[in-house]
Amino acid sequence: MTDEVRSAQNPPDAQDPDLARDVAARLRDIPDFPEPGVLFKDFTPLLLDVPLRDRVVRDVVGRHDGAVDAVLGIEARGFILGAVIAQELEVGFIPVRKQGKLPAATHAVSYALEYGTATVEIHTDAVQPGQRVLVVDDVLATGGTAAAAVELVRRCGGDVVAVEVVLELGFLQGRSRLDGTAVHALLTT
Repeated sequence: MTDEVRSAQNPPDAQDPDLARDVAARLRDIPDFPEPGVLFKDFTPLLLDVPLRDRVVRDVVGRHDGAVDAVLGIEARGFILGAVIAQELEVGFIPVRKQGKLPAATHAVSYALEYGTATVEIHTDAVQPGQRVLVVDDVLATGGTAAAAVELVRRCGGDVVAVEVVLELGFLQGRSRLDGTAVHALLTT
């Protein structure tokens, strides 16, 4: 196989060409959660599959090793992968939480999501000016939560390197709310 053909089949950032297929096989659809009409994409079965979870982490780490100073995880499922990715990158972990859950002074951003509104917060001292931050979450849907997290990093004076998600619900066009921010999804539906 020529290098040109290999490159076309496996883009430069695709370190594991079967990863998207394997992740898709481990996601579970939960109808009418958290409210009627919403089809929730549950990635907790992926967390039970240790080899697959490790492949997901290695995939993200391979793209960002040496390029970030901290990893930000969005409550709640972004905490799980974000903390592991931060550990592997040997950088700090920053939680973005729902309103009222952080004990010190915070910045807050409110936004609309596919089934309501929400507010997320970050400690005002969580990100240092100029710090390079990787934002991690499980799903990119309407983009509201990710856009709020990006705004919080910027309010602290940090720079967002990229947003990494396991699954992007492309039909909701959430990526459009992250204009100017690199977005990587392992799987897009």
